[in-house]
Amino acid sequence: MARRTLTAAVLAALLGAFGSLPTPGAAQATPKFKVQKWNIGGEGGTDYLNAEPGTGRVFVSRSTHVMVVDGRTGKVLGDIPDTPRMHGIALAEKHGLGFTSNAGDSTVTVFNLKTLAAVKKVHIPTGGLDGIMYDAFSDRVILTNHSRPIGTLVALDAATGDIVGTVNLEDTAPEGAASDGAGKIFVNNEGTSTMQVVDENTWKAVASWPLAPCEGPTGIAYDPVNKRVFSGCSGTSVVTDPATGKVVATISNGEGVDAFGWDPAEKLMYIPAGRSGNVTVVHQDGPDSYTVVATVETVPGAKTISVDPTTHTAYLFQPEYGPPPEGAQQPPAGRGRGRRPRGPIVAGWFVAITH
Repeated sequence: MARRTLTAAVLAALLGAFGSLPTPGAAQATPKFKVQKWNIGGEGGTDYLNAEPGTGRVFVSRSTHVMVVDGRTGKVLGDIPDTPRMHGIALAEKHGLGFTSNAGDSTVTVFNLKTLAAVKKVHIPTGGLDGIMYDAFSDRVILTNHSRPIGTLVALDAATGDIVGTVNLEDTAPEGAASDGAGKIFVNNEGTSTMQVVDENTWKAVASWPLAPCEGPTGIAYDPVNKRVFSGCSGTSVVTDPATGKVVATISNGEGVDAFGWDPAEKLMYIPAGRSGNVTVVHQDGPDSYTVVATVETVPGAKTISVDPTTHTAYLFQPEYGPPPEGAQQPPAGRGRGRRPRGPIVAGWFVAITH
């Protein structure tokens, strides 16, 4: 009896000192997120951006050029011109080269990562250039193109820029692509709300999986540790098991998603929502278990994101537009249909999220 009393007293003292004792399996404390914003100016709209791991540099698409920004200070470090209607940037550090997807003239600009000088332009016959990524496993640059009459995936040799494979997809609007690091490429199809699997040995699409309840999947990432594919979708994002093609988890997030950030070391997802003006941050508790840990306010319209896995910083960019001129007309039918007329750019907001 005396022993039990002594134990209870010690426990009470501990609780008084520390507030509470952790329960077995309890989650770690929720991280607090800090947002920094810089007006970096510049002309042109935007689509994707890409953080170079460990260097602090962030490559930001600006319609006809690429701004290179110091992610720690917001200072503009350089500019890559002559990228007409460009969408994204891929980085192949192994070769010291970068690549931009230019829809305006259906080319890829290959540039030197150190000097930012253009090395060459590669013509892509399929047209419709949009997404772009570097696959270290195959040493290929992967393009996902809104081609007509059907979307395509085009693979380039990262050392030379030569086209080494072209794959016809099932949708005219393929978006993000991710590699499993073992010979498979996963592609989100926005129009059909499916994910296709491309075999890098044959350069053929070998599977197609529905992603319901996701609608219009865009951004994508792959977790090689737990073997899961993450698809960013407006309203409800999904996690897929690539062994079965089945959706194993869903995540609630904002509207207007166009990219997906993944920090494997921190096990954190960053899902940007342009219409909601925020980023949903999600912790991976297990392969099929996910918890929303924060909703971080950014800037309206910021719908793409890039995470530096070395510094654990997430970056976004979005121009701010002033009032449209009096009597401005709606954009013509097409991808801009339903978009309100825009005025001149009054600011270019570069955003960093840290914790």
